[in-house]
Parts: sequence; structure tokens; C-alpha cells
Amino acid sequence: MTLLWIAVAIAALVGELLITNFLLLFFAIAALVAAALAALGLGLPVQLTTFFGAALFLPIFLRRGIVRRFSGRGVPSRTDTLVGTLALVTEAIDPVLGTGRVNAGGEDWAARWTGTVAIGAKVTVLGADGIVLLVSPVASPHP
Repeated sequence: MTLLWIAVAIAALVGELLITNFLLLFFAIAALVAAALAALGLGLPVQLTTFFGAALFLPIFLRRGIVRRFSGRGVPSRTDTLVGTLALVTEAIDPVLGTGRVNAGGEDWAARWTGTVAIGAKVTVLGADGIVLLVSPVASPHP
């Protein structure tokens, strides 16, 4: 019976390699646990109960973390690459009027800050709200 469980585990692992959805992996683990129980001489009802229990509960508790660990952040947005860079204010930023534009990364962007920033000032890109850059004025050095 141990060899049968090992064969089930190998088949599940091969299926996981073909499908890569991190689901058959848990069937393989459950089959290996059942194989260990069979090697210890425990009966088929214990093996089956353990197999089905592990195959059911392992994905519930572990799959989300494994998928998160192995999946990347995805494609970065155009604004993600601008965070931390300097930009030049091309239209005064005024939160009351809702105006403000900057040149960042060689492109024109709408910009927002909690205060006013004059044309020609340098700002740092802090983040983005959609396609509007969130900026902060760069402190000018005192002579």
C-alpha cells in the first residue's frame, strides 16, 4: 500500500508541474503522509481519513501563502517607476484650485500636494493616486 500512495504522490506532483496551480501539490503531500502511515502499519481507514483530511485542509490553510510567496508583484505601473525621483513643476500646484502639473521622467503629469508650489520648483514624487502624482517640495539649500 505504501508504494501505491507514493505512486499517487508522484502522479500529483507531475500534474502540479503541468498545471502549476498549487493544488495538486497538497494531494501529493497528503499521499506521502498516507504512505508514511501505511509504512507504519496503520490500516486503510486511517490512511484514507488522513489523506482526505490533509488534502482538504492543507490547501485551505497553506495555499494562499504559497501563491503569494511564489507570484510576483505583477507589472509595475508607469507611476511606480517614478516614486523617489525629482520632478519640475510646470504648472503651479494649488490644492484649493485643484491645479498642478509636473515634468517627471520626461513626461507631463498631473500633480498634487497639500500646499502650494510655484512653477519651476523641484519636487520629489512620493507616490500616485491613479495617474496623479503625489509630490513633496524639495527643500532648497540655504547659501
